[in-house]
Amino acid sequence: MTKQKTILRALAGETLETPPIWMMRQAGRYLPEYRATRAQAGDFLSLCYNSELAAEVTLQPIRRYGFDASILFADILLLPQALGADLWFVTGEGPRLSTITDPSGLAKLKPADAIHEHLAPIYETVRILSRELPSETTLIGFAGAPWTVATYMIAGKGTPDQGPAHALKDSDKATFEGIIDLLTASTIEYLSMQIDAGAEVVKLFDSWAGSLRGDDFVNYAIKPTQKIIAALKARHPDVPIIAFPRGAGERYVGLHAATGADCIAVDYGVTAEWAAANLQTGGCTQGNLKSSHMVTGGQDLIDEVKRIKKAFANGPHIFNLGHGITPDADPENVQLMIDTLRAS
Repeated sequence: MTKQKTILRALAGETLETPPIWMMRQAGRYLPEYRATRAQAGDFLSLCYNSELAAEVTLQPIRRYGFDASILFADILLLPQALGADLWFVTGEGPRLSTITDPSGLAKLKPADAIHEHLAPIYETVRILSRELPSETTLIGFAGAPWTVATYMIAGKGTPDQGPAHALKDSDKATFEGIIDLLTASTIEYLSMQIDAGAEVVKLFDSWAGSLRGDDFVNYAIKPTQKIIAALKARHPDVPIIAFPRGAGERYVGLHAATGADCIAVDYGVTAEWAAANLQTGGCTQGNLKSSHMVTGGQDLIDEVKRIKKAFANGPHIFNLGHGITPDADPENVQLMIDTLRAS
């Protein structure tokens, strides 16, 4: 049955007449059933660490829409929490972390192989999903890429330009690279355990890769990703890996080979036509409908789905958004997207 899963066929390099589809943040606040389950959990972190409820919200969009893949419900900042950072969420503002900005702060963090007890509920969520997902649905695990996670650890929160992380990189490279190295090693352990628990594909989200310039993009976006993928391929040679260096622009070119990823996901900073000509030649490409179409819908949504499908039609493609779906999206527009893709 595994060989028949459309996501895995696309990741193996097969060009399909109808590309498989899933959606970043497909389990989330745009769905009334998600909001009800989150209320039952009490707060976001409680939902992440309640394996039964986290599995439930992961399954909700599969029941409603029949996506070809399901992605584990968790958060990229659970890993720094497992390493010893304090993590909490401020309603309406987002995550907050205790900051790591000097050698003493780095020294207080746990080693990479000490994360598993804290993250055991996440692995249990994966095990539940591997049992309960429909047989045709692929289970995707994920983690944040080291640079992106480091930006939150250094600033203590999300920032518009990742300025605190850039400042530490420039002023104390040893501490900065120590954080990157620890995150690289712990991400390998984290994703490997997700695979052991039943994840069939894993994805690395480098949401802030676009703010890296010149050699920094190579050193802190490409190289850590390459290390993680190489280590995972050594342990799990048959498990495909998707990399998403958001904001890479023209630097998407050649990233299949540079990172070792089976698929590169693209945002909507590049067109589907450009990505097909310059990136899809290297392997499976994922993307890249604008999330705003999930809000506005209508003929523009239909036309864009058809355009993107046509642009990527000559190579392996996974249809997705170029970023996560937003809380103000209309669930009916998600259905329209899927129906258009599968009928056209």
